[in-house]
Parts: sequence; C-alpha cells; structure tokens
Amino acid sequence: MNDFGILSILPPLLAIILALKTRQVYISLVVGIWLGWLIISDWNILQGSIATLEGFVDVFKSPGNTKTIMFSALVGALLLFIQYSGGVQGFILRMDKLLHKVEQNRKGKSRVMVELLAMATGLLLFIETSISSLTVGTLYRPVFDKLKIPREKLAYIADSSSAPSSILIPFNAWGAFIMGLLLTQGIEAPFKTMVSAMVFNFYPMLAIVMVFFIIVTRKDFGPMARAEKRTRETGKLLNDGARPLVSDEVTSYEMKEGIKPRAINMIVPLAVMIIMMLVSLAYTGWTLVEDASSFMNHLGKALGHGSGSSAVLYSVTTSILTAMLLYRVQGIMKIRKMIELILKGISELMPLALLMMLAFSISHVCNSLGTGEYVAGITESWLSPALLPAVIFILSSFIAFSTGTSWGTFAIMISIAIPMAELHGANLFLVVAATMGGGVFGDHCSPISDTTIISSMASASDHIDHVRTQLPYALVTGVATVVIYLIMGFVT
Repeated sequence: MNDFGILSILPPLLAIILALKTRQVYISLVVGIWLGWLIISDWNILQGSIATLEGFVDVFKSPGNTKTIMFSALVGALLLFIQYSGGVQGFILRMDKLLHKVEQNRKGKSRVMVELLAMATGLLLFIETSISSLTVGTLYRPVFDKLKIPREKLAYIADSSSAPSSILIPFNAWGAFIMGLLLTQGIEAPFKTMVSAMVFNFYPMLAIVMVFFIIVTRKDFGPMARAEKRTRETGKLLNDGARPLVSDEVTSYEMKEGIKPRAINMIVPLAVMIIMMLVSLAYTGWTLVEDASSFMNHLGKALGHGSGSSAVLYSVTTSILTAMLLYRVQGIMKIRKMIELILKGISELMPLALLMMLAFSISHVCNSLGTGEYVAGITESWLSPALLPAVIFILSSFIAFSTGTSWGTFAIMISIAIPMAELHGANLFLVVAATMGGGVFGDHCSPISDTTIISSMASASDHIDHVRTQLPYALVTGVATVVIYLIMGFVT
C-alpha cells in the first residue's frame, strides 16, 4: 500500500465538512470519494474520475454491502404495506387508549411514557442495530407525530439506544466480529476478554443514561431544544426546508378506504422481522461453530457468528411475504396491488439505497488510502500507559467519524491497540473497551454512518438535522468518557 500520509484524511474530512455546511449529503460524499481516488491516481483527473465510477460498481462486489442496500430498498415496501393495510392507524388508536389512561391531569406524562417505551424497544432489540433503529422509528413515528414530538427527537432515541445496547450485549454480529479480531491478535480467550471489557465500556453506558435523562427531565439543550420549541410553538415536526430521507409517499400513505384499522397488521410483520433476525443469525452462523458443548451453547455461538447483512435481508423479505399473506387472507388487497406497493416502496427508498452505496464507497476509499492506519500511526511514539485508553478512544472516535463505520474502526484499531497495550503494559480490558466505545461514539457523530442514516430514514427526519441535534448530546457523553478513561488510566 502506498503511504499517502496526511492526504489520506482529506477525503473524509472534506465530505463531512461539506455535508454539515451545505446539507447536500449526496454531493458531499461524491466529492469526497472523487478526491480520494484523485489522490490514489496521483492527481490524474481522468483516471481519478474513472476510478470513482468503478469504485461505485465495486461496492456491489461485497455480498454484505449488496444485501444491506437491498434491505434498505425493501424497507420502503414494508412501510407502505403497514400503512395501506390500516396497521399504523390501528396502532395509533391502541396507543391513544393507553395514553388516555395515564394522561388525565398530568400534562406531558404520555409524552414521557412513549419516549421511554421507544427507548426500551431500542435497548431490547440489541441483536442488530439496523433492525433496532428501523423498528423504533417505524413503530413510534405515528405516535410521536400525534403527540407533536419533533422527528429529530425520535431519530435521536432510535440512534442512541440501538448501537449502545448492541455493543454492550455481545450476542450479535458485532460481538462475533470483535471476538474474531481479538483471536487474530493472539488473545486465547476472546469471549472472556470481550465480556470483561464491557465493564469499562463507558460511552454506550453513558449514552443510554443521557437518553433516559433527557426524556425524564425534558432538559433539552442545543439544536434539540430549538427543535422542541419549534414543534411546541408551531406544530411543525420538521424544520422549514427539511429533506426527510423518506418521502411523504412512504411516511403518509393513506390506508385503504372501507377497512377497519387493526394494529395486528403492523405488529405481526414487524414481529416476524425481529424473530427472523434471530433465526437468520442462527442459520447463517450454525455451520461456523466447531466446539459447542450443548445445543444451547451451539445456538448461542451460532447467533454470534451469524451474518448481520444476510439476517437483515432475510428478515425484511420474510416480513413482506408474511404481510402479503396476512393481508390477502383478510381480503385487504390482491396480488396486483401488492406488487404495485412493493415497486412503489422500493422506488421511494432509492435515495436511501444511493446514500448507503456512497457511504460504503467512501469507506472503501479510506481503506485504500490507509486513513485509519495513518491516524493511529502518528500517535504511537508518544503514548504512555495512563494515556493509552483515552487516546485510543479519541482515535477510534475520529476514525469512525471520518469513515462512517464502526466495523472498519474495530478492524483497524484493535490490530493497533492490542499490541500497544501489551507493549506499554496498559490495562487490556480498558483498551479494548475504549476501542469499541470510540467506534460507537464516532458513528453517533458522523453524517456518513450507516446506523445514523437508517435512524434518520426510519424516523423520517432530515438527516443533517438529526446529526446536528444528536451531536451535542454525543459530545457531552464522549467528553465525560474521555475524563473517566484518563482517571482509570492513572488508577489502574
């Protein structure tokens, strides 16, 4: 690999700065990707431009990338299905009855309750961040709209409850990936090491506490406080000129006339999607388990070894098929209408699929430039054992922020952090935890993170508005985490 030095950080930084300044995420990503390939091609404009186009095509050479993009498109069909069938309206009526019982003379109680339910849902669906964010956004968006809660708040709750629970409860694809990385670094007991590190994984813990605090106290600050004021005073769920990742066709599709709204038409497809996520993880990881001592032990390891990208695709496909059967039995729609809704839903979600493709593409450019290796390499000579956990957290955060991927961050930083921890005699568990927590923190701050994108999509929020409103909360939590790691580094 060529050593591009400081040039390697220019493409992701340019893409992020342009996205935050211009609010044009697509153009910003394309410019960043083009700059990356221009650098790689030794500033040959023709070769750089051709390499950019080839890079977009190369995204689909990865089965995982292709499955994730397909999943993103198929979500549109599921969203239209549950609205046209009366499932969303039925769920709203059910929630209205529940909320009416608790909101008699205590103003705002129903709002707090719904937000806590949304948070709890995100935490419980720890098996996969995309499913968690998607379910929270899809399930609670109609109720949040009814209670006049800004879309930015829903996106924040969905985003900041999904990834933290997934990294703290390692029985998922993230856990399997991290264990594999630890194994390649000579760690003989990767599962034990990872579980032991969870105790020191402070960022996701504090992120969850922050969400709970904001919901219960209603002490919003920064852009989120302004979003709350806007909705409270004008009733607008989005800023003027906002561009939700999901169009009005998807989020406000009318239910079929003459049918009875039934919550089951929404709950069943979503429940099938969640259950199939577990089944698919077990199925895809079953043959990869070699040393299981019992069936339950085999099952647990299979869930950890399963393919997350395959699972989300299989689960949303099964959910759509289940919905088609459920609605056909009820006589709600015929096959021709189902196909029409599927095609319409996919077409409406094409902007999201394009955004996912661009996010994968810029990640590939960063890998080709050696962005992560450069950032980590310039710090190796001056680190001390006491500073190592805090610095590793900051580096992991920056890499995840720049590349938009926790997966790539873990792959880069664990291979650097473990040898550094052993060389300097630092606490191994602290260093592993700092790497994982930093990856999640960087993801929460990055406008090109796939989990951030999915949270915006599922909540029908303007993507840049979601990033801006979540950023102050993430930064406060991140700074607190750095302070804790500095203290722990000197104490241990």
